[in-house]
Amino acid sequence: MIELAEKDGTVTFKVRVQPGASRNLLAGVYAGALKLKIAAPPVRGKANEECRRYLAKLLDVPTSAVEIISGETSKNKTVRVYNISSNRVREALAGL
Repeated sequence: MIELAEKDGTVTFKVRVQPGASRNLLAGVYAGALKLKIAAPPVRGKANEECRRYLAKLLDVPTSAVEIISGETSKNKTVRVYNISSNRVREALAGL
C-alpha cells in the first residue's frame, strides 16, 4: 500500500521511478512507494518532467499541481500534489 500524507489540501507520497522504459506505466508498489516506469531518459530532467506529466494525467490535475520535492537525481522521489485529497489519490490508483 502506498503511504500518503495529507495536509492543507496537498498530498505527499513517495515514488520509485524507472526511466527509459518503452512506455509510461504504473508498475505497482515498491517499499510503500508508487512504482512508475517512465518512457523518458534520465538526462537533463526529462524523466522528472515526464513523471510529473504522467502523475498529473493519472490524478486528473494540472501538471503545475505536481511537484517533486526531493529526489530530483534519484530513482526514489517524494512528490507533492496540490488541490487534491488522499481519498481522490487512492481512487485514482485503486487498480494497484
